[in-house]
Amino acid sequence: MMRYHDEEWGRPVRDDRKLFEFLILEGAQAGLSWATILKRREGYRAAFDGFDAAKVARYDARKIAALLADPEIIRNRLKVAGAVKNARAFLAVQAEFGSFAEFLWRWVDGKPRVNRPKSMRDLPARTELSDALSRELKAREFTFVGSTICYAFMQAVGMVNDHMADCFLAKPAGKGVRRKAR
Repeated sequence: MMRYHDEEWGRPVRDDRKLFEFLILEGAQAGLSWATILKRREGYRAAFDGFDAAKVARYDARKIAALLADPEIIRNRLKVAGAVKNARAFLAVQAEFGSFAEFLWRWVDGKPRVNRPKSMRDLPARTELSDALSRELKAREFTFVGSTICYAFMQAVGMVNDHMADCFLAKPAGKGVRRKAR
């Protein structure tokens, strides 16, 4: 978890494949811990063709059945079928906006919203922005995109920067001391 925090969480992501990965993983997390999902991340990468949305969008009933038998992922029928549905919706957004990143980053005017919570109690589970993004994604036929999932997604991909005020990643570039990854 520390390595994930230090190297990925809250860093702006503008690569569509990586955004699709986080969208699928955040949906898979519903009702589970993020640590559970991180432990299975490589399994997800293998099972979902490296998070190639175009390939995932073509999955049929036979492929979904194979995924539901794969012990390296969360074998929940709704979540697996939702990942395929989300791939199709993801491709539609890409076609409309040129990229999913273009669509997504418009929600924050192209730059992260920076918060500086002093404690974990200061972190919201959802915001008006995540409510609005959730409604928009649902209208575009995405699933597993409730407001809480959307906020966690926005944190993960750096749309909002919720690193604690005393975190080395909250300091301006060049001012903090970076921890070595473990």
